Amino acid sequence: MEQILLFAVLGLGQGALIAGIALGVVVTYRGSGIINLSTGAVAMASAYAFWALTTGFFGFTLPVGPALAGALAVALAVGVLTEMAVFKPLRTVSPLAKLAASLGILLTLQATVLLVFGVQPQQAPSILPADTVTILGVTTPSDRFVLAGLVVVIALVLGALYRWSRFGLATRAASENEQAALLAGLSPNSVSLANTLLAALVAGLLGVLAAPIVQVDSMTLPLQVVPALAAALFAGFTSLWIACTTGILIGVLQSIVYYLSTQSWFPTDNGNAMPGLQQLLVFALMVVALYVRGAGLPRRGELVEKRLPAVPLPERLLRPALMAAAVAAAALIVLPFDFRQALTNSMIGMVIVLSYVVITGYVGQISVMQLALSGTAGFVLSHVSVGLGIPFPFSALGAMVLATLLGVAAGVSALRVRGVSLAVVTLAAALAMEQALFNNTSFGGTAGVSVPPPRLFGNDLGPKADFRGLDGNEPSPMFGFLVLAVTVALGLYVAHLRRTGLGRRMLAVRSNERAAAAAGVDVRAVKIAAFAISSFIASAAGTLYGYNFGSVSAARFTALAALGLIGFAYIGGITMVSGAVIAGLMSTEALLPHALDKWFGIKGTWALLFGGVSLIVTLIANPDGIAGAAHRRRTAKRAERAAAATGPPTDSASAVGSPEIRLGRTAADAKEVAP
Repeated sequence: MEQILLFAVLGLGQGALIAGIALGVVVTYRGSGIINLSTGAVAMASAYAFWALTTGFFGFTLPVGPALAGALAVALAVGVLTEMAVFKPLRTVSPLAKLAASLGILLTLQATVLLVFGVQPQQAPSILPADTVTILGVTTPSDRFVLAGLVVVIALVLGALYRWSRFGLATRAASENEQAALLAGLSPNSVSLANTLLAALVAGLLGVLAAPIVQVDSMTLPLQVVPALAAALFAGFTSLWIACTTGILIGVLQSIVYYLSTQSWFPTDNGNAMPGLQQLLVFALMVVALYVRGAGLPRRGELVEKRLPAVPLPERLLRPALMAAAVAAAALIVLPFDFRQALTNSMIGMVIVLSYVVITGYVGQISVMQLALSGTAGFVLSHVSVGLGIPFPFSALGAMVLATLLGVAAGVSALRVRGVSLAVVTLAAALAMEQALFNNTSFGGTAGVSVPPPRLFGNDLGPKADFRGLDGNEPSPMFGFLVLAVTVALGLYVAHLRRTGLGRRMLAVRSNERAAAAAGVDVRAVKIAAFAISSFIASAAGTLYGYNFGSVSAARFTALAALGLIGFAYIGGITMVSGAVIAGLMSTEALLPHALDKWFGIKGTWALLFGGVSLIVTLIANPDGIAGAAHRRRTAKRAERAAAATGPPTDSASAVGSPEIRLGRTAADAKEVAP
């Protein structure tokens, strides 16, 4: 019991950080209606700024007080830029787009920190007292109690501010009814700015104070938002006191779980403690929170109706697909080996993004698990191919079926969850799968597991096949042809799905689940079908990845990589197959990043920064993505040409000459494009 008490006290430090980030999440949501995934990244930026100012990184050293003021100024500057450059222009967009915008901020902050400070974790100096106290015979550091007490005081002060001040009254008024708040002389934009700055200040302060305990790291600190989101879910994104208490308790429970994992009786993995148990704990707590608090977020009185990106009806499928396939096939033969590999990586990225087109573009559900399902299929492929000796293509199909079943199981368990709530839960699930499943040496491991090349009727279809293209180097175009065939087939299916009755039911569910149910649509069946289809597509990408590199590694399927893929999907156009093509060309190690690296020396971190900034710019200037903007321009030009050819329509001919009819679309389809 003494050891459990000791680790419980040690967990107060991380719990205070989680609670501080949770308070920032709740404050931001109350002020602007945005679940800010970048709150942990704000804590990271402040912690790095404090470390740099106190260690002479910039060529000078400041005392602790001015360095702390500088770190908090960095947090406030990030808050101002976040609000004025991102949140304010996106005030009237859908909650899913706002969530994606906060993801863009996270990616931008992480890339900026990596470019400025490097990838090496740093140890920041501590501001808090370094003495110890003895409680029930257990000697513990006093800084943990100071941190926990400080967070509790912050929660009490914020609670009093929102309850008894005019600022709190204005925040509640803007949250409940923006139109009434405007009529009363309140500015929702000013209220949102004040709350965003307040959240940034709290997150930045806790990031600096807790940094010596959790280490200053560009990977760990941003992901502290995941347990903070669990605390915010218990709080219903409204209660500061519940968010604070739950955040501290999550840190304590994680510390106790770590202590239990060191015991001899605890299950081990290759001699070490089972990995990922702390992440599994957070995921389990999120599931409990959804059932305790309900699946929906508090409703807000919005100024305007918010719409999701449009879903255009595909007009032609076969001819563009065949032309694109011919160009890609020729490129696989003609391009040098490095660009051939990048093109293959691009097509695998297109397949993964196609799964987002189905689950997010068609049904309006952000699932962060898609990349994790790809990794699951890749690891299963290794086991069934090497361990069981099952040949291609049955090994790939078996791995895809198992991963699809896992995706369907996740979909069934999340039927009560929708929209941004689903994004929060699946983010925790993706992190848990990464740590507990992929890092487990009995299933995967960081070193990776081998995958034999695909062979069909004795012919090698893998990257080392005999046919090597014009330059005679690996990878072989034969494997590129295999990936191209899968990509084209799945792209045609997803595009055709939009035309089917199931596709129309998906759009109805995306637009309004209650209205769809009232119209006779089986919402549960549509959601399960969407999870099954998207999971199958994602698992296909995982098997192709395994064949591509000859092995599967946990480092390729991280939660942060999944967030980056969602960002690229939004940039390309998350509702269109052509958007998936664009996103695949921009994804990690794909054709565009490789070209930028080889021709201009712009490497991965710069590409991450470009992706984060591009996501924000795309959401503000063109919410439909690159593909959506191109489709609108084509439609407008066709309408102009048709109008110029036919002249002004008469009253009797206006219906016949309408652009929707001339383009082969009904009025119902026109409404369905932007539900």
